[in-house]
Amino acid sequence: MIVITGAAGFIGSCLVNKLNNQGYKNIIVVDKFDNYMKSKNLANKAFEEKIDRDEFIEWFEKNYKNVSFVFHIGARTDTAEFDKSVFDKLNLNYSKSLWDICAKHELPFVYASSAATYGSGELGYEDNHDIVERLKPLNPYGESKNEFDKWALKQNKKPPFWAGLKFFNVYGPNEYHKGRMASVIYHAFNQIKETGKIKLFKSHHHDYDDGKQLRDFIYVKDLVNICFYLMKNKKNNGIFNVGTGKARSFYDLAKAVFAAMGKEPVIEFIDMPEDIRDKYQYFTEADTKKLRTLGYDKPFYSLEQGISDYVKGYLERGIYY
Repeated sequence: MIVITGAAGFIGSCLVNKLNNQGYKNIIVVDKFDNYMKSKNLANKAFEEKIDRDEFIEWFEKNYKNVSFVFHIGARTDTAEFDKSVFDKLNLNYSKSLWDICAKHELPFVYASSAATYGSGELGYEDNHDIVERLKPLNPYGESKNEFDKWALKQNKKPPFWAGLKFFNVYGPNEYHKGRMASVIYHAFNQIKETGKIKLFKSHHHDYDDGKQLRDFIYVKDLVNICFYLMKNKKNNGIFNVGTGKARSFYDLAKAVFAAMGKEPVIEFIDMPEDIRDKYQYFTEADTKKLRTLGYDKPFYSLEQGISDYVKGYLERGIYY
């Protein structure tokens, strides 16, 4: 059986669907199943069993013989949360427990890290193990992800195959439940639908004009393709960037959403909230050479292609992937 933690969430549920489409139904889905909006992400998907996140480690210790692969996607992802204890429990210690079980029983383990580990990018965006100890994330979420990366690299006992995936700015279907933490594309679509315009953050950095902040936006369908590839091709262990390798501006993003909705752009700029102003990444761009050396050679959706598919295929129709 294949385990997916965070399976009712945005990325996890898309991964369940990807596996279903490839003929895999022997899946254990792990999450907190108390959110009605999240539960819709798993509707009409095939899996063997639901297990509550708080009960899963005990279940795993007893049933490891039935498990063939673990995708640990579940995490607390709120970048505006500043209670470090929350991240220690859910992102660091929980991940260590799963790693230890996989290492002990020789089970392959893929987990979600984050581009937030790179902080302001002063050391670049190369997924080089040598820089992990020196990275300076800008918030407790990024710190928790980097702390686990550092811990994993130091372990003598490792799973037979393991990969930590530094997700860049992921967007796509099944993020209806995420509220403030949903992608900018999701919020832009709803703003245009309700008001006919988009509000983007002003820049508070002299090197970037308003709306010209740059991020590496990756469509969730590309991300789950990579996860599936790793499951089928267990090659080199390590930490890998998962982005397109091409940074694009929020202004480009806004124009693409308007185009997908068949509307003329109307873009306004507002002050960035003070609680995130000094924790904000103005540029991210994945170095993808390491991923490509694994043999993953599929082209990525361009920003315009991904937004068009997301808006027309899902948001306008209110459906799930």
